[in-house]
Amino acid sequence: MGKGKARKVKASHILVDKHSKAVEIIRKIAEGEDFAKMAREHSSCPSRKKGGNLGFFSKGQMVSEFEKATFTLSVGAMTRNPVKTKFGYHIIKRTA
Repeated sequence: MGKGKARKVKASHILVDKHSKAVEIIRKIAEGEDFAKMAREHSSCPSRKKGGNLGFFSKGQMVSEFEKATFTLSVGAMTRNPVKTKFGYHIIKRTA
C-alpha cells in the first residue's frame, strides 16, 4: 500500500429511466432545486432515501461509465448531461 494515492471519491446520484427526465432534473437543479430533494422525489435507486448519497468508493467499484464521469468531476460539481449505464440515466454529483 505505502504512500500511493488510494483514489476514493464520494458521490450522490439520481437514477431515472428516461434521458428526457434526467435532462429535466438537471435543469431544475441548475435553476436552484436541491439535489437531495430531487433524488428523494425522482431516483429509482434505493440511495434516494439518503438523498442519493452513495458514500465513498474507489475505482473498480462502479460501472465504467459512472466511474469515469464521477472521477472527472471536481468536488461539488454535477454532471451537465445524463450518464447512460445499463441501469438507466444518472445525474451524478461529486461530494468529496
